[in-house]
Amino acid sequence: MAHFGVVAPAFYSHFSALAALSLELAARGHRVTFLQRPDAAAYLKTALKDPRIGFHALGLGTHPPGSLAESLRRAANPGGPLGLRQVILDMARGTEMLCRELPAALQGLGVDALLADQMEAAGGLVAEALGLPFVSVACAMPVNREPGIPLAVMPFAYADSEQAEQVVEGSTRVYDWMMRPHGAVIEAQAQRLGLPKRSGLHECLSPLAQISQTTEAFDFPRRALPPHFHHVGPLRAPVDPGAAVPTPLPSIDPDRNFVFASLGTLQGHRFGIFKRVAKACRRLGAQLLVAHCGGLGAAQEEALKHAGASWVCAFAPQREALARADAVVSHAGINTVMDAVEARTPILAMPVTFDQPGTATRILHAGIGLRASARLAGPGTIERQLRRLFSEEHFIERLDVQAASLAQAGGTPRAADIVEAALRLRRSEDRLADVDGGARAPA
Repeated sequence: MAHFGVVAPAFYSHFSALAALSLELAARGHRVTFLQRPDAAAYLKTALKDPRIGFHALGLGTHPPGSLAESLRRAANPGGPLGLRQVILDMARGTEMLCRELPAALQGLGVDALLADQMEAAGGLVAEALGLPFVSVACAMPVNREPGIPLAVMPFAYADSEQAEQVVEGSTRVYDWMMRPHGAVIEAQAQRLGLPKRSGLHECLSPLAQISQTTEAFDFPRRALPPHFHHVGPLRAPVDPGAAVPTPLPSIDPDRNFVFASLGTLQGHRFGIFKRVAKACRRLGAQLLVAHCGGLGAAQEEALKHAGASWVCAFAPQREALARADAVVSHAGINTVMDAVEARTPILAMPVTFDQPGTATRILHAGIGLRASARLAGPGTIERQLRRLFSEEHFIERLDVQAASLAQAGGTPRAADIVEAALRLRRSEDRLADVDGGARAPA
């Protein structure tokens, strides 16, 4: 059995997805070790109950315990250009630290292969330099590039035209210019590690296997993905029937519309957005459950109830809530979006940062929801859009198509099959042949 190292950016959602895959690999007899700055160990409280999943701290000198909170604060509130530059510099410093410290750590731990998050270039760079096989995992929207496809961070739609392709090319140049500090680190570390020149995340991906939490039906029409790219849908751990639910789902009136609102772990502090949603739901006479992921205080919770929220909590059983909801208000994080697709719940996307604008655009492209400005949309706009989501049947019809694609994607077990097959472990090669008819799954 293999010992896998996991390299990912220090964000909860990325660790959560990769922990689900790690638990599946552990159940098959493999050993898994996450490697990141010390504070990231807190993300693995559940996974660390399995002795086959470990954590190895890196960057004690440059990223000491207690320093992650400030980086997360900047990522959640980049503000203007200067703030965004600081977020990019944080990314660059993280990649530089990992490239510097990973080689000795991986060799000392006896790691056989890596699971490398697409959003952290160090995994691919160091694996290639050490001659370790690695699998790239897109926990967010894939960073793979091709002509005419807007980057995951871009807020505009796909169109099959020469003008649209020029817009994509121009926006990509702007993005690469903004990301120059990070690109410079990638280029310098590639040179230091004796690798060919490169300067972008898309140039640090696995030649063996690439796995995405999305589905083929959800993304824009791709024509140039590599043959070893696999859409598997959400990476989720099996539900533990004995696990305690922090906040059980409230008693919901089946005769009134029910809205679930969540802005994820990084954006859960956005009281203003939640308040506008609460006011809109009051106008609609709709029930509203707000899950702020610990981002709000008790006084803000009470203020949201006063504004129109029926229930407010830190954490809710999301998949259960989505299964009951008539609509979800989301920051367009890929985890919430895929859960909404599974539940066939129309989405009102209010993207804030990172790849959320691009994911929101794909929601529109798929016809499974609407988009509103997180900064400008008032209660009236939100009310009108929620009313459309409640009443227009075509959203459910399009969700049926998306849910069917997701149901066949394979999820965490298929992702583990792909990982094992990439390392030529016969069991998973046979299983993949059974699933795919002897050929790779459609990209």
